[in-house]
Amino acid sequence: MTSPEDMTWYEKSSAVLSKLCVYLATCPLCCDCWSGTKDKAPPQRLHIQHTCMEQNHGRLDSTSSNTDSVKSYRERMDSENSRTDSVSSSSGISLESKRHVTPIIDMKPIEFWTANKESVQPRSRRRHPSESEISVDNFQRELYEVDTEEEPCLTDEEKLAQFQLGQLHFGLKYDVSSKVLVVKMIEARDLPPPYCLDETKQDMAHSNPYCKVSLLPDQKASQQTTVQRKTQEPVWNEYFSFDIEYLEAQERTLEILLKDFDKFSRHRLIGKVLLPLSTVNLVKGGHMWKPLSPGNKECQDLGELLLSINYLPSAGRLTVDIIKAKGLLQTDMVGGSDPFVRVTLVQLEKPVKTRKTTCKKNTIDPVFNESVSFNLTQQQLVGASIVVTVWDHNSKSKDDFVGRVVIGHHGTGPQETQHWERMLQSQRSPVAQWHSLKSRVDCDQVSVASIAVP
Repeated sequence: MTSPEDMTWYEKSSAVLSKLCVYLATCPLCCDCWSGTKDKAPPQRLHIQHTCMEQNHGRLDSTSSNTDSVKSYRERMDSENSRTDSVSSSSGISLESKRHVTPIIDMKPIEFWTANKESVQPRSRRRHPSESEISVDNFQRELYEVDTEEEPCLTDEEKLAQFQLGQLHFGLKYDVSSKVLVVKMIEARDLPPPYCLDETKQDMAHSNPYCKVSLLPDQKASQQTTVQRKTQEPVWNEYFSFDIEYLEAQERTLEILLKDFDKFSRHRLIGKVLLPLSTVNLVKGGHMWKPLSPGNKECQDLGELLLSINYLPSAGRLTVDIIKAKGLLQTDMVGGSDPFVRVTLVQLEKPVKTRKTTCKKNTIDPVFNESVSFNLTQQQLVGASIVVTVWDHNSKSKDDFVGRVVIGHHGTGPQETQHWERMLQSQRSPVAQWHSLKSRVDCDQVSVASIAVP
């Protein structure tokens, strides 16, 4: 027999383990000693092992139906039993005693996806329209048609003989390199005398004609010629350019309005020419005579004004920003106008305060970028109105009225009322909007605030 000094570490540990197992195997009340009760009969060691096996197999069967997982578990158990048998045979301990000390570990399966289970709806397959549904026959043209003024289908000779409004001479040319359409207004002839259009004319024999050129449907980017004084055969020879693509120009319609300038009344429309550019070879260009056709009774075109209003409740201050204007009515035959804006605060149908901007020289498209302010409380703001009037400055005579708009409690239209309501809903933030100027008569008919301001 080997001495303790010659034994290895493995042999020492095996010997100690063997003695411990022998002691536990010879103790008849080992389970009672651990549990603290002596009345219960000690469970059979073989029964403990079977219970462990049954629990483990029950959990595997409940958590997985995959036979491969059960087979792998059995292989692991057989490998552990084989290792246990080898150790027991080397140490001289029976298999039953070894099974007795095998701990029972209760491991419940964990399902990570059970807490957030969601019912997934199958995605519905999108239905594609059939060929019959997308055919040209089902296309609703009325939804995409643009309302255009219908003209009688007459030739140029028939228009000239029927309307007798004269003729207009102009030229067209498209520059492909610079992508610019050039319109040349040359002259007009055989214009009717003023009394045929308006009996209130002071000069019954002569007109003051000028032309307004635009590419429909865009009427905002219009341009106009100078005014020729007291003549029925005006000559301009003026050029106007429009930056536009060639394909887009083919879809436009050239509109030329010939008007009679009157400083003391609204400008009267003599006649118009409508020419679809798709019927003209723009690249080749050329000059042409076209008869004037009568125009519809258009609303008074006095120009537009861009305004911004803002109210600060903490300071009790109403601020009106006069930003710019465009297309103002020309009041001077030579050159443009000298416009300025006068803003009047009206409360209880009485003017309270008036502010005005600086005067811009010789232009019908002025840029002001000026602000005027009024002190108002919340109660006063509810019934207040702002009367904005554009004037043309004259150094030698009285200033000429150009146009007016009233914003506030007594507004001059739905656009003005909408602008005021937007300002009340978004206080402390400026609200800007374009407004079409109206005549004094039109404003006085719908707004008592306009009547209060001379």
